[in-house]
Amino acid sequence: MSHFEAIKISDDIYWVGAIDWELRNFHGYQTSRGSTYNAFLIVDERPTLIDAVKAPFLDEMLARVASVIDPSKIDVVVSNHAEMDHSGGLPRLLERVAPSTVLASPNGVKALQAHFHWDKAIQAVKDGSTLSLGKNTLRFVETKMIHWPDSMFSYVEEQGVLFSNDAFGMHLASTERFVDELDQAVTDVEAAKYYANIILPLSPIVGKLLERLPKLGFDLKLIAPDHGPLWRQDLQRIIGAYARWAEQRPTRKAVLVYDTMWHSTESMAHVIAEGIAKGGARPVLMPLSGSHRSDIATEILDAGALLVGSPTINNQLYPTVADAISYLKGLNRKNLVGAAFGSYGWNAKAVPLLDAALTDMGVQLLGEGLRVNYVPDAEALAACRALGERVAARLQENQA
Repeated sequence: MSHFEAIKISDDIYWVGAIDWELRNFHGYQTSRGSTYNAFLIVDERPTLIDAVKAPFLDEMLARVASVIDPSKIDVVVSNHAEMDHSGGLPRLLERVAPSTVLASPNGVKALQAHFHWDKAIQAVKDGSTLSLGKNTLRFVETKMIHWPDSMFSYVEEQGVLFSNDAFGMHLASTERFVDELDQAVTDVEAAKYYANIILPLSPIVGKLLERLPKLGFDLKLIAPDHGPLWRQDLQRIIGAYARWAEQRPTRKAVLVYDTMWHSTESMAHVIAEGIAKGGARPVLMPLSGSHRSDIATEILDAGALLVGSPTINNQLYPTVADAISYLKGLNRKNLVGAAFGSYGWNAKAVPLLDAALTDMGVQLLGEGLRVNYVPDAEALAACRALGERVAARLQENQA
């Protein structure tokens, strides 16, 4: 008898995924609550598996399938996304199960072949095409670049179940399968963190997809992403959040990211924050001595300003600051104002480097960065406070 069992999520549909309690890093994104690799079994005349799991978890997935049907009866496998956390188990799965049909988007076929260097007979499905499984019908919708070129949705027309691969998900390991079974404060943070670190650069495409969704005629009852819990209640909560995040509207929140050598840049950050608060905005300080880059990305998701501070070391940015800037640049957050600041000894290169980096990121600078030689005196701290007040004033203007 297996220790792993499937969980029924709708008529004829079961969750047969795997829980990764140990995952703490997802290509640079800190997953402090682990994750799940969700796969789904549709029991019908043509038993169908929607997505697979990361390679080390295939046996767990097959054990869950076996609690419902003999895995050898799987006739159709759908790969909504070729990334290895979903497709890694496919080669061994296809050897053991030998389904008659394997489906992917046209780009998915190419991606799977490039990943596994095989010549499997994978059928490309066109956008809007359907497949009858018996009682249930699958409709396929290409969702290119959410978040890979091969990504697609699969929708069960008779039941209103949307398999959304990497959209609407989160990295969160739990034995609960539905969002409404978990603490909303936790799921709200993890959904935002997932969007900020994975989906954010693709926000214009997300906006277009959300405009398209009503035209697809979906009668959504359940959204089943490939990571984290499933949405069966208040679906507009996550759809509305995606719409809001995709717009990237600035708020009266200012995120200060910095590191320090002898506390001078830190002192500047503290006083800048005082000025921001005095001006009626909300500062959030993210010292890089204890803040992960992926948590900074999450804070920036709903911010209006980004300020970055660094001391100069070896004519360069402090290493942790350089790391954070590189990561944030790739996420391409729009509509931010900001400034650079920092202390220096005999060479003041860090702040000009930050000015250039922030400009390259599209951050609208509120003037040349603020530089202080060694330890800030009263005059320097007054300039820091004035900078904070200027940031708050601009954020208030942007809200008008």
